[in-house]
Amino acid sequence: MPHIYNRRDLSFQLYEVLHAEQLCQAPRYQDHSKEVIEQLFDLAERMAEELFQPHAALVDEHEPVFKEGKVVINPEVKRALDAYNESGLTAASFDFEMGGMQLPYLVSQSMTFIFAAANVSTAAYPMLSVGVANLLSVYGNKEQQSKYLKPLIEGRFFGTMCLSETQAGSSLADIKTQAVLQQDGGFLLQGNKMWISGGEHDLSENIIHLVLAKIPGGQAGVKGISLFIVPKYLVNDDGSLGDRNDVVLAGLNHKMGYRGTVNTVLNFGENDGAKGFLVGEEGKGLNYMFHMMNEARIGVGMGATSLAYTGYLHALSYAKERRQGRYLSQKDPASPMIPIIEHSDVKRMLIQQKSYAEGGLALGLYCAQLVDLQRIAKQAGDADGLKQYTLLLDILTPIAKSWPSEYGLRANEQAIQVHGGYGYTRDYPVERFYRDNRLNHIHEGTKGIQGLDLLGRKVTQYEGASAKLLFTEIMHSVEQAKAIDDLSTYATALQKHLDLLMQTTQTMQQKIPSKGMSAYLANATLYLDAFGHVVVAWMWLNQAICATDRIQAVVNDDDRAFYQGKIKTCMYFMTYELPAIETTLALLSQSDTQCMDFDASGF
Repeated sequence: MPHIYNRRDLSFQLYEVLHAEQLCQAPRYQDHSKEVIEQLFDLAERMAEELFQPHAALVDEHEPVFKEGKVVINPEVKRALDAYNESGLTAASFDFEMGGMQLPYLVSQSMTFIFAAANVSTAAYPMLSVGVANLLSVYGNKEQQSKYLKPLIEGRFFGTMCLSETQAGSSLADIKTQAVLQQDGGFLLQGNKMWISGGEHDLSENIIHLVLAKIPGGQAGVKGISLFIVPKYLVNDDGSLGDRNDVVLAGLNHKMGYRGTVNTVLNFGENDGAKGFLVGEEGKGLNYMFHMMNEARIGVGMGATSLAYTGYLHALSYAKERRQGRYLSQKDPASPMIPIIEHSDVKRMLIQQKSYAEGGLALGLYCAQLVDLQRIAKQAGDADGLKQYTLLLDILTPIAKSWPSEYGLRANEQAIQVHGGYGYTRDYPVERFYRDNRLNHIHEGTKGIQGLDLLGRKVTQYEGASAKLLFTEIMHSVEQAKAIDDLSTYATALQKHLDLLMQTTQTMQQKIPSKGMSAYLANATLYLDAFGHVVVAWMWLNQAICATDRIQAVVNDDDRAFYQGKIKTCMYFMTYELPAIETTLALLSQSDTQCMDFDASGF
C-alpha cells in the first residue's frame, strides 16, 4: 500500500507473535479462519487506499464549516463512510445475534489501524459509533437496545460521547448539565457540552449522544452523575425517526489536527428541554461511561500508532529516494550524491521511528487480544482466566493510550526531520501527521490523568495484583530470551530495568505515610512514561524472540532482512531508549515535590 502500513509486519505480529488464528479455535470465533481474516484485510486495504487516503489532505485543508445553522463537510467523507458501512465493517466485532460479524476484536482493531493510518479524521466517526453501541449493549435496557443498537451497528446512526463542559473540562465532578425527571418517566436535559467530536453532521440518519448530567437532588460530585441517551432525532417505537430533539449546534471548535472530524459545542435544552433517556441506574453514569472511555483509550492509542506508522513509512520512502551529500570518506565533490538513508543520523532517526511505531502496534494488538481472551474465558466459564486477562488489561489501558500518543508524536517529529525543509511544508503529509497526533495527548483523558490512573489506581488495585501479574508475564519473556545467545544481553537489560521500576514503585509507596499521597502522585506522568518504556521493551523482546526462531529456517532474502530488522530494532530499543528511564526512576524514588511546591507567584 502507498505508505499506509506494512502488511508483512502486521501479519508477523498477528500470526507469528500472537498466533491470532488460534482464536478461531474457540467456540465464539469458530466460524472464522485465517483465510477469512486475510480476505477482510484485503478489503480494508482496498477501501483505505481508494476511499480514505485520497481525501485525507483535502479534509485537513478544507475542514468542516458552520453555515446557515448547519455543518458542511466534504462529500468525500460521506462517500467513504457509506462504503465502510455497506461493507459491514462497522459490525465487525459485534455478536451474530446483534447483526454483527462476531470477529475477534484483534482483527477489528487491526482494520481500525489500517483505516486510521489512511485517514484518521474520517476513521474517527465509526470508532465513536461502535463505542456507543458497545456501551448500550452492556448497560442499555431492552427497549433502548431494540431502538438504537441495530442502526448503530449498521452505521445508519452515528454516536458521540458528551462529557466535558466549558467550565469543567476534565473535572467532571463540576459539570452543570441538569436532567429533570418528567411524569412520563423520561428526562429533560438543559446545559452545554464542549469538545464533542461528531456532534453535528449529515453523515448519518441520526446521531445518538451519550450525555453525562446530574439529576437535581442527587449526590454531589461524580456520584451524582447519570448517563442519558439524547438522540438528535427522537426514535419512534417502530424505529422510524420522529421530531428533532432540542439539541442545538452552538459552534465549531477548530483544532490544529483531526480537522476532518467535526468538533462541536452543543447546547441541550435551549427551548423546551432535550429529551433524554436514563441508561441504567441514577448516579452510575460515570462508571458506565468508563466502558466506552476505556475502549476509546485503546482506540486513541491505536490511532496514534497509525499516525506514527504512516509517518515512518513516508520518511523511509523519502530517505531511499532523496539524494544528498556523500559518504564522509568520499572527498571528491564530483562523485555522485547518495540516498540520505545511507547517512548515519538518518538511519538513527528511522530506527527510532520504527521502534516507536512497530512497538506501539505490538502493544495495541496485545491489548486487543486480551479483550478476545476475556470474551472467550467468560463464555467458557473460566473465572480465573477472566480475572487474569482483566487485571492485565486494566493496568495496560493507560499505557496503551498514552505511550503511543507521546512517542508516536516523537516519531512524527523525526519523520519531519528526515524530510528536511520539505517536512515543514504541506507538499508532504508528515507535518499533517504531526498535527493530527498532537491531539492524542488530550483525547479520552489527558496524559496527566492517565498517569494518575496508573500510579494512583491500577498499580495499587487488589493489593497490587495487576502489577504483579504483568511483571510475572514480562519475566516469562525475559527467561525465554536469556536462553537465546543473541538476546541474552538484552533480556538482562530488560530485567534490570523491570527490577528498577518495581523497586522505585515500592520506595514511593513506602514514603506515602511520611510525605502523603500528593507527593506520591506529584510526578505520576513521569512514572507513566517510564512504565510504558518497560512495557514496550517487553513487546520488542517478544518480537525478537519470535524473529530469532523464525530466521533459522528462512531461505528468502526479504524474510531474512525482515527478521534481522526486528532483532536489531529490539537491540536498539534496549540500548538507546530503555536506559533513559534510569534518571526518571531515580527522581521518582525521592518523591520529589519541587514542581508541586513551586509557588504560583514565582511564575
